Order: sequence, then structure tokens, then C-alpha cells
Amino acid sequence: MKGRKIMVLVVFLLSVGLTARAQIRVVAALCDNRVNPVGINPRDLFFSWEMQSPKESVTQSAYQVVIASSKANLTSGQFDVFNSDVVKSDQSIQVHYSGKALQSAQTYFWRVRVWDTDKKPSAWSSPQQFTTGIFTPADWKNARWIGYEDLPDSGRVVPFVHLKMKPGDSRIFKNARSPLLRKEFTMTRKVAKALLFISGLGHYEASINGSRIGDAFLSPGWTSYDKTILYNTYDITDQLRPGSNAMGVLLGNGFYSISQERYVKGTGTFGNPKLIVLLKITYTDGSTDHVISDQSWKATPSPITFNTIYGGEDYDARLEQKGWNTAGFADKAWKNAVLVTLPKGKLLPEIDYPVRFLDSLTARKMTVVGPNTVVYDFGQNCSGVPRIHVNGKAGQILKMTPAELLHSDGTVHHTDGVTPHSYSYTLKGDGAETWQPRFSYFAVRYVQVEGVRVKAEEASLPVVTELKILHNRNAAPANGSFACSNALFNRIHTLTDWAIKSNLQSYITDNPQREKLSWQGEQNFMRTAIHYTYNVYNLYRSLIQNMADAQHENGLVPDIAPEYIQFDGPFVDSPEWGTTAILDSWFLYQFYGDTSVVRKTYGMMTRYADFLENRATDNLLLYGLGDWLDIGKVTPVGVTATAYYYHSISALSAMAALIGKTNDADRYRNLAKTIKTAFNTKFYNPEKKLYATGSQTAMAMPISMGLVEETYRNDVLNKLVTNIQSIDAHRLTAGDVGNRYLIKSLYENGHPETLFTMTNRDDVPGYGYLLKRGATALVETWDGKASQNQLAMGHILEWFYEGIAGIAQEENSVAFKHLKLRPQPVGDLTWARGRFHSPYGWVMTSWTKTASRFRYQVEIPVNTRATVYLPARSRSKIYKNGKIVRDYKIEANTALLELGSGQYELKVE
Repeated sequence: MKGRKIMVLVVFLLSVGLTARAQIRVVAALCDNRVNPVGINPRDLFFSWEMQSPKESVTQSAYQVVIASSKANLTSGQFDVFNSDVVKSDQSIQVHYSGKALQSAQTYFWRVRVWDTDKKPSAWSSPQQFTTGIFTPADWKNARWIGYEDLPDSGRVVPFVHLKMKPGDSRIFKNARSPLLRKEFTMTRKVAKALLFISGLGHYEASINGSRIGDAFLSPGWTSYDKTILYNTYDITDQLRPGSNAMGVLLGNGFYSISQERYVKGTGTFGNPKLIVLLKITYTDGSTDHVISDQSWKATPSPITFNTIYGGEDYDARLEQKGWNTAGFADKAWKNAVLVTLPKGKLLPEIDYPVRFLDSLTARKMTVVGPNTVVYDFGQNCSGVPRIHVNGKAGQILKMTPAELLHSDGTVHHTDGVTPHSYSYTLKGDGAETWQPRFSYFAVRYVQVEGVRVKAEEASLPVVTELKILHNRNAAPANGSFACSNALFNRIHTLTDWAIKSNLQSYITDNPQREKLSWQGEQNFMRTAIHYTYNVYNLYRSLIQNMADAQHENGLVPDIAPEYIQFDGPFVDSPEWGTTAILDSWFLYQFYGDTSVVRKTYGMMTRYADFLENRATDNLLLYGLGDWLDIGKVTPVGVTATAYYYHSISALSAMAALIGKTNDADRYRNLAKTIKTAFNTKFYNPEKKLYATGSQTAMAMPISMGLVEETYRNDVLNKLVTNIQSIDAHRLTAGDVGNRYLIKSLYENGHPETLFTMTNRDDVPGYGYLLKRGATALVETWDGKASQNQLAMGHILEWFYEGIAGIAQEENSVAFKHLKLRPQPVGDLTWARGRFHSPYGWVMTSWTKTASRFRYQVEIPVNTRATVYLPARSRSKIYKNGKIVRDYKIEANTALLELGSGQYELKVE
């Protein structure tokens, strides 16, 4: 009897364990698409979560979100801020907050639980938190903008002058000094929470009691400073201590002030470096104190003697003041900070991930190229700064020059006239010294160091003990990975990835050396390829704010935003660039499910649409930059401009319908039809089956964008493929506007083999050609000239992920709710694998191919479904997890299977 009881107990415990494992789980919980974010605006507050389950075909049937004022309240079930109760819904992304008003500068705690298809609940997610930002000017508690010295509005040079001002120009100014500012304060009670809100223009590094606050580089992000200024939020509770404390801040120029002593793309200034600070201290007894920036702060010039975002940085270590950012430092020689001219922009929280140093590169080769001069080769072109370790005497100077290329004599070569950009370090001479620039960076593979010991007899010169490159990029999480059996394709993926991450900063730059500007074309042409590699939701929300700030009174959204420099002609108004103002919001809806951004930007989008309509001639846009950097420049400008006009107006019609503006939706739908008719009348020759000149771009954009009338679609597609094969000999000719649509028109319409042949070569300009010539990041032009680190041509990643790996979403799907898993085992490929982090969780695929079998492994997130397309014939045998499948469709040598969430191994024999 006793043994039977034990047996029953064991069976019961096992069943409980199996039930627990079989239940749905919340494995990630996000607020505003981030983990434990700070600086949240409650008007934008939304929650998302990802789930896992060992069962197949699981969807969420309900959820419950709760919020508490403390972690203790949350874990004890006292949801004193918000309780959604049980909401019957399958929505697990973009769940917007609908509770009572939240307080500013406050940390809240939340969690979520869900119910599965069988209405069985999960456990609560782990406790999460978010911290609200500062909502109104009054919430800044009279914090003032302060600095070391002021520049009145009369000294402003805005917009910037393109390149340098002419000698004698009265507006020429010297490099603004980079100051140190400090403030001491005393803690007399026990601290429960300390929240720091800070902005420094152009950039800042902050510290408390001698230790850095955060690890961001070039904070805050670049904006139109007359419209928007970003601030950052930090929880520094653990960095405070009883008694005396000290805060220190170092300021740099960034894009806020650019003098012309060295290389510049543009010269101008919004003002001198300045700072605003609010430290909210909440004690355990519930009372609060505030430390604010005001004239009681002390200020002095820093050891940074020169810094611009374009020209580089100089540092004199002899000017360091040890302990300047700690309590008790003797600052009598410092002067009181001054109240400075107020910046014009509105303070808003930075919602994107910060820029950080996320990689470190070690030199692969060192070459002596002259007296006391060494060139370090790091083997990889990336955005970055040098970090040097050196021993020497006080007053000795090292000069470091980063570059992408070398001259024939081995010295560094600045392309496109980007010179001089350099870093200078003056030693203090007290042993081992380490230094890196703080407010500038460059595209760097090589670093030339001058003034160092290269021979034993030069004993008096400094000795470099180590030199590394720190690679800076936006800290957005990785969103995917790809690999296949073709070594060239893997190298192309790496080549493109380095260009993408080198140009993901606080906005998307065109390159890390010559311009560092946010040309809208890069994000317009590359957003999907970028999206498969990095989670850019928050970045694109920031980019949209920049465009709204840059919009002109007449509705034009310029080619660059922020518009630090006002260019002329097509360099200020090119529709292929400007339509980003519409298509970014469409992207955030399609790929992330965000409808709120559509509502926020609707006014901006419609004003720009009206601008384009007024600029059109007979519903055609016949101006702009065209298919920039194509080979041969044979595509008429009107083809690319009008194609983007049609695409953006069609998207605007869909967005108008989405937010209930039915009249607008109808108007824009009709306008799109009119544009399509005008486009075909102007550019299509039905006898020759050609658009315009018949270039790859002219043929591919109408196919991919839906401009071809259905009657002629097959004719145009076949003509494109025939021309590629017979006339172009599988050579690539499209530029950065058209290349994306060339790729899509081939792999989405049954011609991936043609695309494979075009890509799998290195003998003509293209991806392989760049690698053969030694490129380590994607180059600006197909022939390998100009910038050696530019992401604009990286569209091939779309094929790698959506085509070869087979990870995409069905046409009417939003946020990858309905996956389209359609691998393309083309050419000599024998295997491929891909991973992509969708809003619902990780999508994973892996396939192998032999002469008699195709094996495809997939993982589909909970709360989604997938249509899987497998290469098969009517006599093929298909197995799912070892069992034969009989319920599927066969279309054009493809088997279609409908699958719910889960992990599957599919075989075709």
C-alpha cells in the first residue's frame, strides 16, 4: 500500500512537471520595443512580449498587463498603477497603455501573463521596469543651460556653409573650446532612487565621483538643434554615496559647432558647448531633492584643445587635473559657469539605442614608412577611433592619421579630399598613458602614427605599446544572421554588414568619413536589408522626427535630415530621397505593426505629398538625382522619381485607410492610378516590351513596384531577364536606386538563377569585384572608387534572407504575423541557414540539398503562422517531423504547407 502511494505521488509530480513544461511561457517582455527603457513618454507607451511553447500551433487567446509603483508591490500582487484585467485578444505587440496619467521622472514596474489556445495561463513574466522622462519645462525644476563661455545668436552660422568659407568672411570662427564642468553636493539621508536627466551640446561625457555614467559615445544623438534637442536618462542610485558627491561633465562640439581649421563638409555653429542637468534624488522617507545646472557649477577648459566631427581631435595630457570630477577637488582657479543663450530646440528624450564602442580591432601588420613613422593595418575598414597606449616624456607629441587606403609608398591616403583628419596627443610623461578621441571618429582601416620610436637608437622618442581601433555603432540589437555553402556569398554578407553597422550611428550616415550626413536615400533604399540584420525600430522613429523637423514651409522634405547644410537643385529635392518621409512610416507599420507613427506623421506625409503633386508635370516627376552611381547612367531621371512617387502615394493611401481617413484614402488611391497611367504612357513601349531605355533599373522598378499593367507583366519580366542574359552578359548595371528592385524583381518572380549568376562572379563591377580588389566594407561605387565604406548598395541581403534562407512575410501580413518561408536552393548551393528576430520572436530556417532529398528545418514563433513553400513535384514524398504529409498543394513544382508555431523538420524526397 505504501509503495502504491509513492507510485501515485511520483506519477502526480511527473504530471505536474510535464504540465508546467507544456504551458506557454513569456520569454521576453518589452516596453517601447526595449528592455527596461528610460525617458519614456506615456503618450507613446506600449508593451510587447514574446512567447514560447513546446506545443505546435499555439496562439495567444488573452493577456493581462499590470503595473505597480514599486517592485515589492508588483511581486506581492498590489497593482496600484494599472491592471488591464484579462483581455481576450491575440495581440502581443504594440499593446498601448490605457491607464491613468503617469508622473514624470518616475520608475514603474510591470509584468504580463498570457493564456494559450486552450485558455491555459502562463506564469507571470519576470518583473520589468520603465522610467518616465520629463514632460514639461516646469518639470526641469529651473535647471538652466550653462557653459564655460557663451556665443550669442549674432555669432550663429546656421545653416552651415557648404565646405569652407572664403578667406576674409566675417563669419569665420575658431574652434569652440571643450570645457569641464563640475558640481559638488551632499547626501544627508539614505537614497532610494537617483535619476539623472542630462543633455550636453554638441556631446557630453558625464561622471559621478570619478566614474563614467553610462558608456555611450557621442551622446546625445544628432538632431535639428533649432527644433529638437535630445536628453538622456540614467539611474545613478548605486553611484551615489553618503556625504559629499561630485558630478563632472566634459563637453564637445559634434555637429553643434564645426569650425574650418581642418577638413569640413560644412562649416557652421549653433553655439558654444552647453549643458543642462537635473538630478532627482528620492530618499527612503519619500522626500526628494534636486540638483540642477546653474551658475553655482564651476567650469574650466579641458585638455581637449581641438575637436570637430569632421577634422579630428587634439589632446594635451599635461592639462589634466587629477580628481576634477571627485568631491574635495580644489577648484578655486575655476570660474563659475555662465548662463548661456538658450538653444531653440525642444528637449525630448532620446528613444533610440545609444552609439557605443562594440568591437575592438587589433593591428594585423605594422610597417615603418618613414622617419619616426609607422602605419598600422587593422585588416578591416570600419567606423572607429584609435586607442593608444604609450610611454614617453612630457611634451612629446604623437600624431595619428586614420585612413581607408594607402599610397604606393605605404603612407595613408585620404580619398575624396578628406584631409586633414587627424588626432594629436601630447604626453604628460608620468609612465604608461592611454588615450582615445572622445568627440570625433572616422572610417579607418589604417592608422599612421608619427613621432614614435622605430629604431633602437631613437631612445628619446615615445614608445607605442599598443594601438587598437574601437568600432563605434548604434547599439541596436542584432536582428539576424545568414550563412550558406557559397563562400563568396558569405563574404558579401560580411562586406555589407560592416558597411551597415559602420553607418548606423544616431542616424544612418552615408559614410563615416567624407560627409557623416543623413542622406535619406540610404534609409529609403536599404531599410529592409538593414532590418534583417539590426532591430531599427527605435532608430527609424528618430529618423522620422528628424525629417519632420527638417520639412520646409512648402512641404518639401529635403534630401538630408537634419538639414545642417542647405544644398541646391536635386541635392535638396530628389523624390527618390525625399519620399523616405512617407515610406519610413509605412515601413514601421508593415514590419513592426506600429499604427501610432502613422497618425503622428500623417500631417508631414500629406504636406510632402501635396508638394510632389505641385511639382509634377502631367503627373510625372521628371527631376532628381536618378539612379545614382549606376553603370552607364542610362536610366532617365523621370523613371526613378515617378516610380517612387507612385510607390509613396500608394502607401499613403493605404495608411490613410488604416487610420480611418477614407476620403484621403480614395483621393490618394486615384492619384496613384493616374500616376501609373502617366508613367506607362510616357515610358513604356508595348511593341518593344521596354520601359524607357530598357536599362536594368528602368525595367525592374516597374515590375517590383507594381507599375506594369498586368497584361504586359510577363512580357516585361521576360525582356528584363533576356536582356540581362544576352545584352548585359549577366553584368550588373543598376545603381543604388535601382539595384534593390533589380534583385527583388528576379528572386520574387521566378528568376533566382539569373540573380545567382550575376552575383556569383568577381570579374566585372559588383560585389565579388569589390572583394577581389581588397574591399573589407561595401564601397560607394561598383568599380571600387570613392568612399570605401558606404552601405547604399547592400540590397543583396534581402535576397540572402528572403530568398536563399526563405524568411519573409506574406503580402498582406503585418509585423511577420503570417510568415512566408520559401527557400531558394539555386546554383551550386547545397545548404543555407538564416535567423531573423521578428516582433513575435525568432524565426529560424536551415536547409540542405542533395540529388534526391531536400531537408528544411524551421522554427515558427508562438502567435504566428507560416506558409511554407518547398521545391517538390506531384510525385514527391513530403515528411513533417518524420511523418508523411498528405494535406498540401502543388503549384509550379512547389508544395505549399500551412503550419502553426513550433519546430519542424520537413523533408522532400
